[in-house]
Amino acid sequence: MDAEQLAGLLAEVRDGTVSADEALARLRRLPYAEIAGARIDHHRALRTGHPEAVYGPGKSPSQCARIVAEMLSGGSGPVLLTRAGADQVGAALAACPGGVVHRPADREPDPPDRAEQPSADLATVVWRAAPTRHEQVVVAAAGTSDGPVASEAAAVLGAFGVDAGMVSDIGLAGLHRFLAEIDTLASADVVIVVAGMEGALATAVAGVVPAPVVAVPTSAGYGAALDGVTALLAMHASCAAGITVVGIDNGFGAAMAAMRILDLAASRDGGAG
Repeated sequence: MDAEQLAGLLAEVRDGTVSADEALARLRRLPYAEIAGARIDHHRALRTGHPEAVYGPGKSPSQCARIVAEMLSGGSGPVLLTRAGADQVGAALAACPGGVVHRPADREPDPPDRAEQPSADLATVVWRAAPTRHEQVVVAAAGTSDGPVASEAAAVLGAFGVDAGMVSDIGLAGLHRFLAEIDTLASADVVIVVAGMEGALATAVAGVVPAPVVAVPTSAGYGAALDGVTALLAMHASCAAGITVVGIDNGFGAAMAAMRILDLAASRDGGAG
């Protein structure tokens, strides 16, 4: 339940179209409901403007299905099941038809020790996507190996109504490729930069665009890349001021950081849309 839905419920009680007992029954779901061993935070959208998402790894297919069903019945805005395997996606869609499945572009599956990284066999599923918004967000991936993380960010943005533009393979080892996309990057309201190796793309983008830059280090890279630690530290040590850095491979977190920026700007401009 979000602020608009709560206000609507109170108005229905005032007008007599919903009884006090029925309203109480609905409000009992706040602030959370206990389902399948989880406590579903129906109150989060009221506090932060966005409902919580369902993180797939570690959950059984049945748990995913029951949690998604509870979130949908609770009336929250977009419902997301992230990093879900085929069995989890199948169970959730069987229980809750109508979800849209987003998978990264074709890629070899990750080895078992990288099982939580977004890859070709892990999907983001979206139910009840928000209406389209006007803001422009660009998701820029340094290399094709960064694509799964970039795709996760784009899918999450899409759930909240932002149709992100995707720019791929503009890492600085081929500077001409980056320079060819500067106009696209500079036109964005927010830029999400996804880069592994040494993570240099974030500094380059933040040095040429006026928009907020959210940097996502990825675990792509050879030995000294240290599964993303090198890119993470490099982004934090960037000489381009004001970069926001999220955790390694955290496309979801980058998208939500972008949404907070967009929502704050929209609230000051009188609303998104």
